[in-house]
Amino acid sequence: MSHKAGFINIVGKPNAGKSTLMNQLIGERLSIITPKAQTTRHRILGILNGDDYQIVLSDTPGYLDPAYPLHHAMMGFVKEAIEDADVLLYLIDASDSLNEDLTARVAKADCKKIILLNKVDTQTPEQVQAWMEKLNPLFPEVPFYAISALHNFNKDSFIDLLKAELPEHPAFYDKDALTDKPERFFASEIIREKIFLHYDKEIPYSCEVAIIEFKEEPKIIRISAEIMVERDSQKGILIGHKGAGLKKTGTAARFELEKFFGKKIFLETFVKVKPNWRSDQRLLNQFGYQNPS
Repeated sequence: MSHKAGFINIVGKPNAGKSTLMNQLIGERLSIITPKAQTTRHRILGILNGDDYQIVLSDTPGYLDPAYPLHHAMMGFVKEAIEDADVLLYLIDASDSLNEDLTARVAKADCKKIILLNKVDTQTPEQVQAWMEKLNPLFPEVPFYAISALHNFNKDSFIDLLKAELPEHPAFYDKDALTDKPERFFASEIIREKIFLHYDKEIPYSCEVAIIEFKEEPKIIRISAEIMVERDSQKGILIGHKGAGLKKTGTAARFELEKFFGKKIFLETFVKVKPNWRSDQRLLNQFGYQNPS
């Protein structure tokens, strides 16, 4: 029996639905999701295995014009995903506009491509047809699908479509692997998701979460996390009056961590000020944001 395997990488603008699509296909909540843009900061692999195939999916940060070294590292993940894809899924929000630079990069990519127009449940048939007419000249002979990753998404038929596009190749990862990321990574991401959900304005974008301790015992996992902010004023907002803000975020994170890991969680969170960490390459390297150059 021949075996197929390859990298199928998802790219698009912020909030296009990349993480939702990834989670739907994998059947697990690997990528955090919030209504805010720039929630995803890393390239996250999710691995689908069958007897005769292995699909290695990549969720990537939303494509943007970098304002900080952190953003440059995020865009490095996107460019890497475009370059090493066997199949590139260009996900477009039907209620948004095209990013011309990203569209040009995808068009030039030397790999198979599939164009996915997402959130079509918000559009009329005429609007979807207008999108097709706009995209056909930009991507001649590239398959085009109108989907809603959040509603009535036919996962099984889409996986069959992806399998058909894969090259013949042995598996890249163990057949029982679900992702390439360690447990600490998902713990930090779940805490960061709750910060995005519970705080507004610049607070979520100024935060990074580092897992200081991750100790798994038979019946409980003990996690100690440091939340980095850039200014003392942000620390005060994050902690809240008499610690109420941090307690609320920690409680929500603990519930989500227990669902993810299937165990009781003891979670400690601390807030530290690290000025301008988004521009400090030494700190960025510690957080996994290597300089793409």
